[in-house]
Amino acid sequence: MRENDSDASPIGTTPLRIVHVLRAPVGGLFRHVSDLAHEQISRGHQVGVIADSLTGGARGEELLAALHPSLALGLIRLPIQRHPHVTDLRALTTVTKRLAATRPDVVHGHGSKGGLLARLAPSSAVRAYTPHGGSLNYHPGSLEHRVFMLTERVLARRTDLLLFESAFIADRFRIFVGEPRGLARIVQNGISPSELQPVALEENAADLLYVGEFRFAKGLDTLIDALKLLEISMQRRPRLVLVGDGVEKSALIRRAETLGVADRLSFKAPMSAREAFAQGRILVVPSRSESLPYIVLEAAGAHKPIVATRVGGMAEIFGPYGDRLIPSGDPNALVEALKSALEEHQNVQQQRSGQLANYVAARFSLQGMVDGVIEGYRAAIAARKRR
Repeated sequence: MRENDSDASPIGTTPLRIVHVLRAPVGGLFRHVSDLAHEQISRGHQVGVIADSLTGGARGEELLAALHPSLALGLIRLPIQRHPHVTDLRALTTVTKRLAATRPDVVHGHGSKGGLLARLAPSSAVRAYTPHGGSLNYHPGSLEHRVFMLTERVLARRTDLLLFESAFIADRFRIFVGEPRGLARIVQNGISPSELQPVALEENAADLLYVGEFRFAKGLDTLIDALKLLEISMQRRPRLVLVGDGVEKSALIRRAETLGVADRLSFKAPMSAREAFAQGRILVVPSRSESLPYIVLEAAGAHKPIVATRVGGMAEIFGPYGDRLIPSGDPNALVEALKSALEEHQNVQQQRSGQLANYVAARFSLQGMVDGVIEGYRAAIAARKRR
């Protein structure tokens, strides 16, 4: 807490000063931070953001520009590398100076690198951490995984509040890092009421749609392989639109050219999820690892048919409809699921999509997410005061 805060101030009503620290302003992690920041500001809190300047692209710039005028504690961007790097010390120094200048009540780190900087920087603020998968999704037993889990154990000593976005990630933390030392809560991602309406397809919409980063963890190689097998199985050539960007785009194109399916792929720059949903009939999420992906929550809310893998917190989103999920990294299983989805009668498809939409609407609300995060902050502040 700030020195000039009175102990007499009611902890449940006092506006908070909150600084969010993250690396890349892209994807679900950035969606989470952006939603939190907007909602926290609307509730009277003062908010600041520290983010990487090397990533984000035009879409990230646009979203940060829209948020910036409302940030009472400002926005700063600095180079933050994804993996351990010699520039991390310089980044830590910058974050430390920024926290000294803004004097927040809470510094909230998001993702592995954001969590590292937020918790290592000297500050009197309560330190909150949301993993968003991050280092917890590395393959267990690998050198990277062992190093990152050791780092997480060290940083756990400097963590007042752990906010897990899925039960899956909470379990992985307990298995590979240990029982949380401070407060720990599961606060699942949520979407707004405006996202619970169907999206109309464009006239020339493709059969299949992928939205997200182009990375190995997202299973796009499996999707390209399945596209070729689908042609053989169905005697048709379904089209696939891929919305997003990433380091493996070139490798993805080469794979598609090798298999002779490149002419069926259309690449489009990052855009809002609901804009993207108009581009294709069936959303495909072939991921090898996830936490609690926003794109699936958003697609479910928009009544999109979804073919997705059983990884991470995906089963938490699907709940009683978890039998619709398929194994990851299995082109044949993906082919069968895509074939069923493409051949399914429209009325049946709408009924199934409506069932999932209702389930998500009842359990994954933006208001519930923000309430849970702020209540976590206040509980950690109260615990700090008692100590």
